[in-house]
Amino acid sequence: MKHVLTLTALLLAQPALAQDTSPQDLIALYGAQSGAPPAPDAGRALFLSDQTGGKPDTPSCTTCHSADPTRAGQARTGKAIAPMAPRVAPERFTDQKFVEKWFGRNCNSVLGRPCTAQEKADIISWLNSL
Repeated sequence: MKHVLTLTALLLAQPALAQDTSPQDLIALYGAQSGAPPAPDAGRALFLSDQTGGKPDTPSCTTCHSADPTRAGQARTGKAIAPMAPRVAPERFTDQKFVEKWFGRNCNSVLGRPCTAQEKADIISWLNSL
């Protein structure tokens, strides 16, 4: 009995699996937060366009992620970045905490501000359509 209780305690103490969501779930969540349906074309335009509000060395998402989200990108540090399109990289947009962390960093770097829920829904919906 003691072993069963110990095993149960260990299982309960384990962190949740990283795959706690899906691209579709995040699109629905951010769409609900914004109050508008996602617009994949707006997500594409935002991802590919140069911005002026953020850091000069990261004027666009494509600076690191490549203009083709089905291909790998490269961080300014030289580290490889997996493709952004979930069709090519199925682990994309399956860990909500990870998604929020990187939207936070990257939106501030590129836009100079946090992305809105609408922008997140738009970008993920475009990337999920590729």
